[in-house]
Amino acid sequence: MLVLVAPGQGAQTPGFLTPWLDLPDAADRVGAWSEAIGLDLVHYGTKADAEEIRDTAVAQPLLVAAGLLSAAALGGPAPDAVAGHSVGEFTAAALAGVLDGTDALRLVRARGLAMAEAAAVTRTGMSALLGGDPEVTVPHLEKLGLTAANVNGAGQIVAAGTMEQLAALAEDKPEGVRRVVPLQVAGAFHTHHMAPAVARLEEAAQDLAPADPKVAYVSNKDGRTVASGADVVTRLVGQVANPVRWDLCMETFQRLGATALVEVCPGGTLTGIAKRALPGVKTLALKTPDDLDAARALIAEHAGAAS
Repeated sequence: MLVLVAPGQGAQTPGFLTPWLDLPDAADRVGAWSEAIGLDLVHYGTKADAEEIRDTAVAQPLLVAAGLLSAAALGGPAPDAVAGHSVGEFTAAALAGVLDGTDALRLVRARGLAMAEAAAVTRTGMSALLGGDPEVTVPHLEKLGLTAANVNGAGQIVAAGTMEQLAALAEDKPEGVRRVVPLQVAGAFHTHHMAPAVARLEEAAQDLAPADPKVAYVSNKDGRTVASGADVVTRLVGQVANPVRWDLCMETFQRLGATALVEVCPGGTLTGIAKRALPGVKTLALKTPDDLDAARALIAEHAGAAS
């Protein structure tokens, strides 16, 4: 039973799209997406520096485009389930057939712009906490005025809030937390700081005609599988200001009987978590096209077992 997953913001690195554009039709496809959303994805994926692609309004569509491009290159049988972390949920929605690629990118472009605007109101950010017990960590964060914006499982929680609150966290770590690592994101995503972006995204989603998912779609909101395309879009909109429960998504993967997990480009983050949280599940991250053959072999072995 195969799960295909898509990473969230922070996974991007300078030039990561370059090798993918050498695949047949890839440059034309990315060029068409760029024109549709008014953003030069080729430039940002090949020539832009780390600071340029840290911009929320750039990073989010760039990540979705890379995920869709790498998933298309896989070919072969469909996965049994899909999920994405934060903005990766838009990639997952397109992979499940809820939205076509262009509509997903238009919506995520609106999301990135709205979130960047919301982030500009107050200096905010996010930090990953490594180690610790969630039952101890979450109340400690709340005491400091922070939000557990990502509960990722495998001992990792991401805190979000103002820069002053994050500085206080670095000086006053919860018991059991080994390290507090600032993330390369431009705001306190998945918190009340993003509330203004929800209304903007609701407006952008009004004219969509989502289809019901063709494969199991696992939602960040609560780890549940969602059968309605309209419900998927509603969740995508609201999730901007709500915590990501990746731990619950992985519990659902286990319940569904997952035996393999492939992470689309730029892979690595979610497979790293899965190796710790899903023992016995084979994992593979798509980083460059050199990973495609191994991924195809894994998919051929595991996809369709849940059918």
